[in-house]
Amino acid sequence: MRWTQTLIPTLKEIPADAEIVSHQLLVRAGLVRKLAGGLYTFLPLGLRSLNKVAQIVREEMNRAGAIEVSMPCLQPPEIWQASGRYETMRDALCKVKDRAHKEWILGPTHEEVITTLVAGELNSYKQFPKNFYQIGIKFRDEIRPRFGLMRAKEFIMKDAYSFDTTDAGAMASYQKMYDAYARIFARSGLKAFAVEADTGVIGGNHSHEFMVPAETGENDVVYCEACGYAANIEKAVSGIPKTASREIGAAIETFATPGVVTIEALSKAPYSVPANRQIKTLVFVADSEPVIILIRGDDQLNETKFMAKTGAIAVRPADAKNPADLAYFTALGAMPGSLGAVQNVPAGWKIYADERLQGANDMTTGANQDGFHIKNVSIERDIKVTAWMDVRTVTAGEPCLKCGMALKIRRAIEVGHVFKLGTKYSVPLNATFLDETGQRLPAVMGCYGIGVTRTLQAVIEQSHDKDGIVWPLTVAPYQVCLTPLSVAAGSPPMVLAEQLYAELTAAGIEVLIDDRDERPGVKFKDSELVGFPLRVGIGEKSLAKGEVEMKPRAGAIQAVKVESAAAAVIEWVRTEHARLNAAA
Repeated sequence: MRWTQTLIPTLKEIPADAEIVSHQLLVRAGLVRKLAGGLYTFLPLGLRSLNKVAQIVREEMNRAGAIEVSMPCLQPPEIWQASGRYETMRDALCKVKDRAHKEWILGPTHEEVITTLVAGELNSYKQFPKNFYQIGIKFRDEIRPRFGLMRAKEFIMKDAYSFDTTDAGAMASYQKMYDAYARIFARSGLKAFAVEADTGVIGGNHSHEFMVPAETGENDVVYCEACGYAANIEKAVSGIPKTASREIGAAIETFATPGVVTIEALSKAPYSVPANRQIKTLVFVADSEPVIILIRGDDQLNETKFMAKTGAIAVRPADAKNPADLAYFTALGAMPGSLGAVQNVPAGWKIYADERLQGANDMTTGANQDGFHIKNVSIERDIKVTAWMDVRTVTAGEPCLKCGMALKIRRAIEVGHVFKLGTKYSVPLNATFLDETGQRLPAVMGCYGIGVTRTLQAVIEQSHDKDGIVWPLTVAPYQVCLTPLSVAAGSPPMVLAEQLYAELTAAGIEVLIDDRDERPGVKFKDSELVGFPLRVGIGEKSLAKGEVEMKPRAGAIQAVKVESAAAAVIEWVRTEHARLNAAA
């Protein structure tokens, strides 16, 4: 391919709406163009790289025994109502109506569709196990699309769904996909790692996310360098001790705290109650019911953990400025800052407490009376806790639960997620089979997603420098850029460029000739910006010495004899391929 025959609209300036480096480089290198918020057109080079990522995914899915299918993007709402996700995912669903005013859902994922297919096609245990996958477009109604392809309204995803007859079989399928994901990211040149994760609205009871370390990532990952423990912040646990017990001592005592409505204010003179001896009382609305959540004063609530532990679908903090929520605070007798669970808790309200408070005494909490607190509180004596659970957020420096070493936290980009679903979808959608004894049982499912477009951008986020993208060979739009410094027909640089192009193409190398009539500096800068793994410079001065200049994108210029140039390029490409394959 010649540069002038394709479309590579590089930009010198940073796009105003591109917040992170990978988004900036996607646009500046001429890979994508924005149509509207969260919607992008892939230009020729971007599409080539995207297709390469998809091909790696396809090869590894096939290698793992998955079967490729293609399912409709347009889905009937009835199957979403049957699974229960029509409500739980309502904020993310893109809906349309046809000419008959019938509602349809633009698929954000395909658990309901594939389970409906299996329910109609697989009936006997002899037809299992099966694992179906597709690579296609998904739609999600993002409130705030941002970061380019990272959080878009329309994106390309590989989703796979396994069906087994037993839990053990489902775990075997899960492991095959887990291993395939590790190979996919390694072959794509990504340094990704797996972390324990929350299952969220997808559901299930076993889950891992594949993360790419990046300061601009939207996920916090807790990890231990000593033993390898790693988990999303929404799932992470630590070995931090529970609150130290003291003698129970005197009965509770109410004392005045005028104007004191924060943990920090109560910790200062004249009260001087340390944050770790305070009980933070939070009022939440869980599935339309008011609940109280208790955590230690120096801890922060993790709402995702709370939802996972309680099974609540819709959870939000009660807002005293909301007239409907104000009634909850009125029932307790106080506004935020003076709340507690010792007294005046309405009958029927559930009280959830973080495990770190279990057994704690000599604590201080709100009195459910504005301007007053209670001291000498023993939680197990004075508060009727409905359930104890881990709902706090782990912080850096806490001891690892497995080995005791200090935990660390870093930012990362999620590029893949694997779930063991169990029978969450097969039961309501009737995906059942007859076992050896003739008993009808629900299939045990797993689901596995990779954001193909997000993976492409994650490669750029992880592999770039001040000059532009540094593509891994396996996903680069072209492997080699031939750069003749004179492009006049019949000029020695152009003649050699054409000759090398023919030899390299015949050897299976993907080559682009930069045949633009531009200054060398412009060509070199664009080559660095786009990030071709190898550039071969062909100039009059080098040719006078019988040489060309071979420059790896992240390496130094090497002078190579003209007669051995093609062989040197082929060897370099083969070596790079071998390195990436070895990593997988």
